[in-house]
Amino acid sequence: MHLYNLKVPSDQVSFEQAVKKGLGQDMGLYFPSEFKPFDNIDTLLEMPFVERSAKVLQQLIGDELSEDVISELVANAFVFPAPLAPVNDHIYCLELFHGPTLAFKDFGARFMAQCLSTLSKGQKITILTATSGDTGAAVAHAFHGIDNIDVVILFPKGKISPLQEKLFSTLGGNIHTVAIESDFDACQHLVKTAFEDKDVREGLHLNSANSINISRLMAQICYYFEAFSQLNKVQRENTIVSVPSGNFGNLTAAMFAKMLGLPIKRFVAATNLNDTVPRFWASGEWKPNATVATMSNAMDVSQPNNWPRIQALFDKGMLNKDILSAVSIDEDYTQLAMRNLANEGYVSEPHAAVAFKALTSQLQDGETGIFLGTAHPAKFRETVENVLGQPIALPEPLVEVADKESLSVPLPNDYQQLKQHLFNIL
Repeated sequence: MHLYNLKVPSDQVSFEQAVKKGLGQDMGLYFPSEFKPFDNIDTLLEMPFVERSAKVLQQLIGDELSEDVISELVANAFVFPAPLAPVNDHIYCLELFHGPTLAFKDFGARFMAQCLSTLSKGQKITILTATSGDTGAAVAHAFHGIDNIDVVILFPKGKISPLQEKLFSTLGGNIHTVAIESDFDACQHLVKTAFEDKDVREGLHLNSANSINISRLMAQICYYFEAFSQLNKVQRENTIVSVPSGNFGNLTAAMFAKMLGLPIKRFVAATNLNDTVPRFWASGEWKPNATVATMSNAMDVSQPNNWPRIQALFDKGMLNKDILSAVSIDEDYTQLAMRNLANEGYVSEPHAAVAFKALTSQLQDGETGIFLGTAHPAKFRETVENVLGQPIALPEPLVEVADKESLSVPLPNDYQQLKQHLFNIL
């Protein structure tokens, strides 16, 4: 697989190099030099999930890794399903929360962990990442106990749900968590600053597990194929996909799936009040506002890191801009969408509700709509119970951590203090 840096095109790497480096020169994102669409999508969609996913990833990676190696990586990573749950006769939720941390990021994090464990060949690596909620748990569980890999997770103190925090802050061992006294964008900035600091980057052998890492992004492509495999052939030709969008990795993966030939008709980028992309899509001006705290907190991102990859698809003429709608959903409509879903007999949480509401605003007669369920409703138990007025039972992974003590270390939004902390613990 050949990739290049969107900021510094001369910075060109293989898949293995991109996975190990995470980011390119000048903090640039790596981007595939070409996409080779599948000749027969229907045949591909008839395959079982793991077998098909290995084919999809082989198509991207090429002969850099053998078919046997890719199949083993996928088989070890994708050990849970991604069912398409009907809400009504023309709208479905792609449920991506059946993994160990009950969130879609289990797919990408586990595949990345398998890749790094295989490709690092015993070299020491430090994963440094920021989370607005679900990334932290997925990454922590994916890497927990892997030799020679330490994980440091930054998260905004008090701005993710208590159960979200417990899922990744109670593991210990090679998992280190830091509660930053600011918002998610500040956490991301601290991570970027660390990568720009040669002493830290080289001294600790830094890598990032955010969706900027190409291995995580590639894993996410696979569940869009899985979604379409559960539709009939007529539906497949007329389906639009609504993606709850914070850092925009999930939407990037959906668009990469289309580049490989998956017949997604249109995309909806659904954001909460952090509406940088919807405003940009309407005005052509990129003007991030200060991050706003919302009930869909994993999407509280005002400067999405993955947007340059999506912009590149349009700028290079790979996709037509008409294929994307960008919609911002406020808090009142989020709650209304949760109630509307409950009235349909489907209990959901705020992020999926944002995607559902945006989808219904764009869906046309005769079309099938898929919105992504990115987290189990119980991860946002307090919010869901308050909005719906009904109790939510905790699934086993949350029951196991509910009463455990958080091992997180609080730090101010100060890079020098973070740097000192990193060298103290690693």
